[in-house]
Amino acid sequence: MPIILASASPRRQQLLKQVGCSFTVVTSDIVEDNQLDLLPHELTVHHARLKAIDVAVHHDVDDIVIGADTIVVLDGKVFGKPVDAADAKSMLTSLSGRSHQVITGIAVVQGYEVWTDFTETQVQFVPLTEDEIERYIGTGEPLDKAGAYAIQGIGALFVDHISGCYTNVVGLPLNTLAKLLKKAGISLV
Repeated sequence: MPIILASASPRRQQLLKQVGCSFTVVTSDIVEDNQLDLLPHELTVHHARLKAIDVAVHHDVDDIVIGADTIVVLDGKVFGKPVDAADAKSMLTSLSGRSHQVITGIAVVQGYEVWTDFTETQVQFVPLTEDEIERYIGTGEPLDKAGAYAIQGIGALFVDHISGCYTNVVGLPLNTLAKLLKKAGISLV
């Protein structure tokens, strides 16, 4: 059965390749709305489901479509991708020296079946100086990442520790995905 990743994220693609998954990429036209009146985990699952269904309706019913959405949550406030450098600076300043949650919702769609789940990871940041934040933003790395940082990149320097799934913080919790794919009859091992 063909597997389709409904995401243009190079990080998600790399994680799937890391575990030997053969897939194609078809991006969704769904625009994420982080202002919906949903709990953070419900929001990510909602977006993931919409993305996967948006792609699945244009493909064969036997195809497996994976949708995902990752957000950062601090004190109940949802941080998606920053809209610009000033927004990235605001996010990083808020996260400095604090603990936050990274939540990824996943949806696996095959025909009329939809399986969903989410993973939450606690991330503790070290205190950051304004100069460190400015230099990091200058690299361009934080501008297309939820919460304005990449744990698999330079942003790793800001992470004191995590509690939970590392690949979730990168953008695709592989263990959770593997459980959902098993429900669709696919084993990654």
